[in-house]
Amino acid sequence: MKRLLEAELIYGRLLDIAEPHLIARYNKALQGFGLRPTALTRFSIDMTGFSPEIADELGDRDYLDPNRVNRRFIIMTPDQAELPVVHTSFSNTAALMHEFFNANSRAINAVTIKDALYGEIEDSVSIVDDIDDLLSINEVRFRVLSAEDMLGKAAELRALVDRLKKVPTAWTDDDMLNRMVELAKVTGDIRQNALVPDQLVFRHDAFWANHFGGVYVFLDEKTTTVICDPSVPGFRRSRPWQVSYIAIDDHARIYDFLASTKRLQLPQASWVEDSGLYQHRADMVVRGLINDADPTTDLARADRIWLQTWMHRNAALVASDGAYPFLQEMLRTVQTTGSIRMQDVAPANRFMLVRASPTHPDQWLVNRLIAQLVPRDFVSRFVFDKQGFYDAYERYSEKFREYVVATLTGTYLKDKAAFRRKLYGLREE
Repeated sequence: MKRLLEAELIYGRLLDIAEPHLIARYNKALQGFGLRPTALTRFSIDMTGFSPEIADELGDRDYLDPNRVNRRFIIMTPDQAELPVVHTSFSNTAALMHEFFNANSRAINAVTIKDALYGEIEDSVSIVDDIDDLLSINEVRFRVLSAEDMLGKAAELRALVDRLKKVPTAWTDDDMLNRMVELAKVTGDIRQNALVPDQLVFRHDAFWANHFGGVYVFLDEKTTTVICDPSVPGFRRSRPWQVSYIAIDDHARIYDFLASTKRLQLPQASWVEDSGLYQHRADMVVRGLINDADPTTDLARADRIWLQTWMHRNAALVASDGAYPFLQEMLRTVQTTGSIRMQDVAPANRFMLVRASPTHPDQWLVNRLIAQLVPRDFVSRFVFDKQGFYDAYERYSEKFREYVVATLTGTYLKDKAAFRRKLYGLREE
């Protein structure tokens, strides 16, 4: 993973924490969770406050994710809203955190001047034993505390202000007035500063969970659809009257579900030719075959002439795999006719030809599923399914790792938004 770290392909864009007062606040939050404080004098955090350095120090990557449910968070600064989430058990953790930051920006801005917020994203379960536990999560509540008890002091001051207003003789209580002065020195004027978050409850929409090897949950008006390995506890048994279950290797049913619910953008010349997606995936296929045939090949030096020569010499291998000639044929078809008859395409090949509908709210989740079903495309895997990418990266040869890192840094990292817009039609994250 050293190469990924140096290229900022893992734990990239994190926020550096080195100021003693911020470290002290972070430690108070850790102690609030019952964890030992860090001895580090510098570490980095993501949007949720997760730190890979502290995870290593504690020997626990799930120190903010106990039982991989009811995710903990530590907010040191409003700037965390712009950071990625680099370790989570649910794909929608980042979306929930964004909602919390947006809905409570005034309170977060005010509190983090002198304090840190911490707490848990609570839902209806404390541990996940089967699919039904995942399906029971309909909404989450942010339970929020503060390291220096800023929230508690603001609430106490609010109560004293109310008493001063309502009790005629309260102004004669010197102890109370002195306490109000002490509290105001810490909180400021609570009539002007909104220190208590306004919105704490948020809906838990469609998501991927890393439990049981990965479970996709899609929500429609009357139906919930679960896509995962059929050996997962509760598959086809949890709420069968309202849940549709699809095995992760049942490409035909997955495609039918995504297409019928308008979650897919089907092949049309208008986007296929402009995006370059088919050429991109064909290139990924060929380079993957080359690595399979000879893991010591230096793909960084493989130009177009070299690649064409290799394919001619290994025509039988390319033909037996089938993916490259299939993509070339489909590209010619869409250029000639303007579209592709998907019913004539084998179910296992359909996901090489589609992308998530850019207008559907589940676009990121659908692209994650497609990336899992088209594993040769390591670029799409990195963009949408980083955990799957990291797992696959561990199995790559050293030369292929060099090529993968060079490809990602030379394409995607140069301009992420433009890259996502061109290949996948995405307008925003």
